[in-house]
Amino acid sequence: MSRSTLLLLQLLVAVVALAVWQFLTTVPVFGKILLPPFFFSNPIDVGSQIVKWFSSGVIWKHLIITLWESILAFVIGSVAGVLVGFWFARQPRVAAVFDPYVKMINALPRVVLAPIFTLWLGLGIWSKVALGVTLVFFIVFFNVYQGVKEVSNTVLDNGRMLGMNERQLMRHVYWPSALSWMFSSLHTSVGFAVVGAVVGEYLGSAAGLGYLIQQAEGVFDVAGVFAGMFVLSAFVILIDFGVTLVERRLLVWRPTAAEGRG
Repeated sequence: MSRSTLLLLQLLVAVVALAVWQFLTTVPVFGKILLPPFFFSNPIDVGSQIVKWFSSGVIWKHLIITLWESILAFVIGSVAGVLVGFWFARQPRVAAVFDPYVKMINALPRVVLAPIFTLWLGLGIWSKVALGVTLVFFIVFFNVYQGVKEVSNTVLDNGRMLGMNERQLMRHVYWPSALSWMFSSLHTSVGFAVVGAVVGEYLGSAAGLGYLIQQAEGVFDVAGVFAGMFVLSAFVILIDFGVTLVERRLLVWRPTAAEGRG
């Protein structure tokens, strides 16, 4: 399937979904509106709200704050996850000692941690960043750890036979093996970094997309809530696109599916 065909089909899905939503919230079916606009709004009202936010400039402040919180959470959580994942994979004894504690911390509900971070770090951006880091870290950590552990012993033995030291093995064997796993986790982590920032804003802040959504919800502005979610979704897609560009640059050596079949 060509890139243009794929993009066309993706846009078609969005158009059909919006059309069905608009139909069910505005056109009576058997004498009844199936999706009451008070509870579900409609695409036209949501689109109008988004245009109003951007044309008035009111959303830029909130967008920049959420962007900054998400980027910090994503970078800090990803770097920490990569470093600790490599360390645990290369030090089995350390991994065995900390294994129950890692599982215990990972099992903690993040919503429970949000008020604690707010208490420790205040209502500023760092409480939101901390919440995002707890979401991003474990996703990256487990993938990098597994990626390094999956390195073939045969490849390692061949490398040692060729005279590679541990530093060269890390650069030419372990790192390439972990990259695919790492970028797979980063695509997931993008959304979780934003979720952490927005949930933190929703629970306590004076700015950000989460704050904007919470304010709209407080006055039963369903169009505002959906508008905030759509802006948030577009926001995540843009960041994920940036991760894809970096992935293509660093994994240029990896064969494509077409090359693999050939």
